[in-house]
Amino acid sequence: MSGQGITGPGVLPPPMSPVIIEVSQKERTAISSVANMLIKAFGHYENPDYISSLHLNAFQLLPERIAIILSRFGTDFSGSQYGALVFRGLTDVDHDALGPTPPSWKETDYSRLIKYGFICSLLHGGIPSKPVQYYAQRKGGGLLHAVIPDEKMNFTQTGSGSRTDLFVHTEDAFLFNQADFLSFLFLRNEEQVPSTLYSIRSHGDTNEMMAELFSPIYKCPKDANYTSEENAGDEVTTSILYGNRKRPFIRFDAAEQIYNEKANQTPEAMNNLIRFWEDARQLIYNDFIPDSGDLIFVNNHLCAHGRNSFIAGYRNENGQLVKCERRLMLRMMSKTSLINISPVTHTDDPYFIMEEHYGKLFPNESLK
Repeated sequence: MSGQGITGPGVLPPPMSPVIIEVSQKERTAISSVANMLIKAFGHYENPDYISSLHLNAFQLLPERIAIILSRFGTDFSGSQYGALVFRGLTDVDHDALGPTPPSWKETDYSRLIKYGFICSLLHGGIPSKPVQYYAQRKGGGLLHAVIPDEKMNFTQTGSGSRTDLFVHTEDAFLFNQADFLSFLFLRNEEQVPSTLYSIRSHGDTNEMMAELFSPIYKCPKDANYTSEENAGDEVTTSILYGNRKRPFIRFDAAEQIYNEKANQTPEAMNNLIRFWEDARQLIYNDFIPDSGDLIFVNNHLCAHGRNSFIAGYRNENGQLVKCERRLMLRMMSKTSLINISPVTHTDDPYFIMEEHYGKLFPNESLK
């Protein structure tokens, strides 16, 4: 296909799938013990004393192999780096203690999730990176978000949707200060929904078609969590690819930039996007079906994510749909530098990002 890079003797082929790390029982037990210890020491994963020393806790307390993998991942933007890691069997999940999956994220009892918040945050600390929250995401909502299918949002292009494929996207593509790293910890996936991933590195080095995406001519409306009125009037344009011209980073949301008519792209921009998407969609990886306790860790500048459509609360058994507990995933986002994002954070909270759309800020009064 036209997007593929040059291969030959001594040249590694572009990465087509994430690295899958099988977490050993010894490592899983160690991570569980560490999380229990941190609960006793700090009480909550949002404790300022814990967050401020997160990287120290990560390097001292995570199993050595996992800490090394994360540390290397945080600085590897090479042509062979896919941009996502799958930690299979990272933690055991106590489903009885977890209780039934609530109807939506709004009814989530986060007191049941404290241990998982410590586990997720330790992985971000291993990059090292600091967990942050975005006002654009649930008006903040804390450092850990439960992502649950919501019957009222079945057909939306959001994490709460289910009946349509969630197109691959980099998180918050409508922001200049989007998350650097994301973690997705699956507590339940009884419906056996594949997770989809797409890496800009799967194309190989920048080709002629991709070079057009460095032009700052593309629009991206805010996502489907916002109403049409809230999206109106945002005419800022930016590039899809940025950074190193040979091996770039990506800011991309297929649903909003291509399929949303309100994006109002110019003919040139739309033509470029469609050509790019024709190549990109052939490179999407969807062979991994997360199980309870699995975690996907993503570099949000290299790798987009999504999922297949499904019927929430039902699994397929020999061709028959059988009721089951609905999917429950935990998302955490982080930034590697609080200094770089300080112009868009809340005045009194360096971990709270107030960017609304490409540099425009929510008023600090929004929190009152």
